[in-house]
Amino acid sequence: MQKLKSITSYYNLLFLFLFLVSSVHADVRIAVLDFELKDMTLMPGTEAELERTASVAPLLRNALGETHGHQIIPIDSETQKDADVSIGYLFDHADVAAELGKQHGADWILVGRVHKPSFLFAYLKAHLINCNTKKPAGDYVIEVKGDAKKFTIKGVENLAIKINETIVPE
Repeated sequence: MQKLKSITSYYNLLFLFLFLVSSVHADVRIAVLDFELKDMTLMPGTEAELERTASVAPLLRNALGETHGHQIIPIDSETQKDADVSIGYLFDHADVAAELGKQHGADWILVGRVHKPSFLFAYLKAHLINCNTKKPAGDYVIEVKGDAKKFTIKGVENLAIKINETIVPE
C-alpha cells in the first residue's frame, strides 16, 4: 500500500511539472507573419515557389503552437499587407513589425522571407522581434535543398526549434 502511495505521488508530481512547463510556454504569445518571396533566379515566382513560400508561415505556426506549446497570435494577410508599405519593409524595420505585433497582443513577432538565389536551394530567413523592446532577438537562416516540400517541412521544424530556444532559453 505504501508503495502504491509513493507511485501515485510520483505521478502527481510529474503531471504537475508537465502542466507547469506547458503553461509557461502557453504564456508566450507569438505572431508569425506570412513569409515573402525574394526569388533571384532566372525564372522568378514560379507556381511551385509561390506555393512553398505560402506554406512556410502555416507550418511554422503549427510547429510553434502544437509542438512547442506557444500561443499563436493571428495577424491576417490584409493587415500585414497594409503595414508592409513596400516589399521587405517589415523585414527591414523591426520597430514597425514590433508595433504591429503589440497592437495584436503579441509578445514576439516573426518576420520572414524565402530567399531563393538558385534553383538548387533556398534560404528560410527570419527575424524574431521582441514586441515590448522593439529590438531583434533572433536572426535565423535555414538552408533548404532538394525536394521543395519535404525539405521545406524539415527546414521549418529546424527554424521552430531555434526560435523556441531563443524565446524559452534552457
